[in-house]
Amino acid sequence: MDYYNNIKDELINNEVYKKVKDYSKNRSDLKTYYNVGKLLSEAGRQYGEGIIKKYAEKLTIELGKKYNNRTLFRKKQFYLTFKDEKVSPLATQLSWSHFCELLPLKDKNEINYYIRICEDQNLSKRKLRERIKSKEYERLDDKTKLKLIKKEEVKEKDFIKNPILIKSKYNKENISEKMLQELILEDIPSFFR
Repeated sequence: MDYYNNIKDELINNEVYKKVKDYSKNRSDLKTYYNVGKLLSEAGRQYGEGIIKKYAEKLTIELGKKYNNRTLFRKKQFYLTFKDEKVSPLATQLSWSHFCELLPLKDKNEINYYIRICEDQNLSKRKLRERIKSKEYERLDDKTKLKLIKKEEVKEKDFIKNPILIKSKYNKENISEKMLQELILEDIPSFFR
C-alpha cells in the first residue's frame, strides 16, 4: 500500500471539497443579499425609506446584531448597484467582503475594472482596498479606460505611463508621489519646457 499517495489524495480531496463548499456558500450569500436588497428596495418604495431602520431593529432582536441598519443598507445598495448589470455579481469569484469595498464607488466602469482585476489577479479584500485607495483606475489614461469599457483587449503597455525623467538634488532611485510634488514645486519652469 502506498500510504503517502493515499494521504496526499485524501488531503487534496478535502481541499477541493472545501473550495467547492466555500464557493457554493459565497454564491448563496451573494444571492441572498441581492434578493434581500431587492426586497428592501421594494419595501422602501412602498413604506418609505425608514422601513430599513424598522426592519433592522426587529431583525437585530430576532436574528442577532449582524442585521443592523448599516448591513441592511449595504444589501440594498448592493442590489441597486448591480440590478441593471448584464453580468450578475453572482457570476463573479468575488466575496461579499469584496463587494463591500466596491459599494462606495459611484462609477460603474470603475467598479467593473476592479471586479475584473480581482478576478484576473485573485486579489484579496485587503489588496483590493489598497488598489482602490491608490486610485488606480482614476490614474489610467482615457484610451485605456475606453478599451476597458468596450471590453477590448488591453496590453501591459496600456497600463504603463510614459516615463518622466527627473533631475533631483535628492539623487534617489525611488521617488514617492509626495517627493515628486515637492520636486515639481521646487522648479516649476523646468517642467514646462
